[in-house]
Amino acid sequence: MGVYDGAPAGQESSGRYDREESSAQRLDRNWNELLQEIRVLQTGSQILAAFLVVLPFQDRFEHLDAVQVGWYVGLLLLSLLIVALLLTPVGMHRRLFRRRVKDEMVKTANTLLRTAILLLGVLLSAVAVFVIDVVLSREIAAAVGLVLLTLMAGLLVLLPHRVARRVHS
Repeated sequence: MGVYDGAPAGQESSGRYDREESSAQRLDRNWNELLQEIRVLQTGSQILAAFLVVLPFQDRFEHLDAVQVGWYVGLLLLSLLIVALLLTPVGMHRRLFRRRVKDEMVKTANTLLRTAILLLGVLLSAVAVFVIDVVLSREIAAAVGLVLLTLMAGLLVLLPHRVARRVHS
């Protein structure tokens, strides 16, 4: 049997997952799945943001040129925005607890999480550009950044789109 839908291994999935659950149970399951995904992303995002926050206190930071300082400030702000996007569903849940708006919270949290994932792909590519610019050269950094951004787009946008199309065709 396949892991998700009962189809034997090696056979195509129908993409249908019948569950015996009420709307409230489905919302609870969706909310819990979103929270698990947020937990995975939060740790790495917060560590990266913390690294960026302390970077100006390193001796070598004084040697950055104006472009590198501007790039750094953009990285810092983007990392903090991502952390905020990932914290918002938790704060939203706390503020709206027992108000019977879980359907709206799930929709909003899904949008926030999807946005955070895309921005995290951009951030990871941009951090690589920054580091390679400082360590090697701006030209190599630009080339690597373009490759990484393309890879991130493929993994985070095109691959899920392709899987969804395959399931629904």
